[in-house]
Amino acid sequence: MNLLKIKPLKSAIHLVLVLSFFLSCNNTKSDKTLQSNTTTNVNQDIPVYNFNQFEPLIYTESDKTYLINFWAMWCAPCVKELPYIEQFAAQNPEVEVILVSLDFPKDIETKLKPFLKKKNITQKVVLLDDADANAWIDKIDPNWSGAIPFTIMFNKNERLFYERSFENLEDIENQIKKLN
Repeated sequence: MNLLKIKPLKSAIHLVLVLSFFLSCNNTKSDKTLQSNTTTNVNQDIPVYNFNQFEPLIYTESDKTYLINFWAMWCAPCVKELPYIEQFAAQNPEVEVILVSLDFPKDIETKLKPFLKKKNITQKVVLLDDADANAWIDKIDPNWSGAIPFTIMFNKNERLFYERSFENLEDIENQIKKLN
């Protein structure tokens, strides 16, 4: 699933796939409103961000704990873990959960919103649409290969990064407990 970041020795086919993916979706519509939502119509509006607009959301000085999950509808491990993240969020409303979709902006109305409804995903979803994946992936975590799912758990004291899927609710709870 490492289609988001090109390592120097990867094949030309991977480069073509990544470029076609990101060049086909260059919408930079902005919506700076990110709040916890627990209603079933929370994803009526899905803001689209480029990385410069998105970056402030992953850094904070607040006392709140955050779980930011990068995923896509086409990523089977991502889809598999979404119910666990949803369950965690429902049981831990003090944690801000943001699901960062890496799907195409053009598919928000026709594919993403129906997918979220079908899967009963009520947590806040934003769409990250920035073609320069090599730059923004390294800004998030220089050790991130670009594979998804990828999750950041953080508070003002500590940041934890997970380049893997969570196997169950307990897995998420055990990891978030590591934050000081």
